[in-house]
Amino acid sequence: MSKILVIEDEAAIRRVLVKILSEENEAYHVEEAEDGLLGIEKIKNEDFDLILCDIKMPKMDGVEVLEAVKKIKPEIPIVMISGHGDLDTAVNTMRLGAFDYISKPPDLNRLLNTVRNALDRKELVVENKILKKKVSKKYEMIGDSDAISQIKDIIDKVAPTDARVLITGPNGTGKELVAHWLHEKSERAKGNMIEVNCAAIPSELIESELFGHVKGAFTSAAKDRAGKFEAANGGTIFLDEIGDMSLSAQAKVLRALQESRIQRVGSDRDIKVDVRVIAATNKNLKKEIEEGRFREDLYHRLAVILVKVPALNERRDDIPLLITHFSEKISEEQGTAKKNFSDKAIKLLQEYDWTGNIRELRNVIERLIILGGSEVSEKDVKAFASK
Repeated sequence: MSKILVIEDEAAIRRVLVKILSEENEAYHVEEAEDGLLGIEKIKNEDFDLILCDIKMPKMDGVEVLEAVKKIKPEIPIVMISGHGDLDTAVNTMRLGAFDYISKPPDLNRLLNTVRNALDRKELVVENKILKKKVSKKYEMIGDSDAISQIKDIIDKVAPTDARVLITGPNGTGKELVAHWLHEKSERAKGNMIEVNCAAIPSELIESELFGHVKGAFTSAAKDRAGKFEAANGGTIFLDEIGDMSLSAQAKVLRALQESRIQRVGSDRDIKVDVRVIAATNKNLKKEIEEGRFREDLYHRLAVILVKVPALNERRDDIPLLITHFSEKISEEQGTAKKNFSDKAIKLLQEYDWTGNIRELRNVIERLIILGGSEVSEKDVKAFASK
């Protein structure tokens, strides 16, 4: 059932709106408020799928109601009700986030179409939120150690900004998870997150991969091709293993950061891009700078915020949680019942030297689930998780 709130100080108009909506669809539950203050009180204490709100009211006008609702429950669509003298204000409320407006006296067809469209939109917003939560679980950061709690706190503070972030840490520690969380918790989450593994692309192709190329720029350039920066326009580009990027490509990335412009290989035409850059590396970039393999000016552009992801050996307290997480995930993927790990098995795994970090732990858990007993024991760990 859709729950609708009508906020209108004119009793006659309010009764008409309630009557029309109630008779139109039995699935509409309609409530009333005679002024903005009462309306806000109801909105705070109840869940509504749609609000119809008059513009001119005593105590608190419709624009103030709109602004308040956008702060406390921004997902609720609001349709403004305007008198003939309020049309300019009604149009302005659309810029403030109103879904639409209807004029007094309300035209029946226009009213009902607007209500249906607004409710459909609310349903889509809810579905998108559910879908986003499912997507986020893929990149969930498991652990409550001090190191992980600190990283989560930094993400919450930095994600809503466009600040560039440099993520450091050994291979297999989950640097890409930090990057995904930064993107998903940002205002750019509606845009693309484009990942580039700088170590996996030959140095002679990295510039074309990042910035694109024009036809004939080199032997195999048979047609124009957009690069990763253009694909990430309006979103985020994640430059993984940036310490392996060639110096010539570093110079072009530096220009893109300084000027928000790129040039395709073989072209002298500037292309404007709006991209947030997140980079990651397992290398000591300060040492790379000293040895002439990384640009110091690029480092300072990238390292506005530094996030150091610890090795698994530095966060052993998180291993029991990670074992449970991977056991559930692997069992789900394989369509088998989840296996429990004995206390002694978990303790032994906590004592291992995890040189391959979380990536290695996941592989070992998968091996133990396949080869171990109905409950993974200390004996199983000694037999199948040996280094």
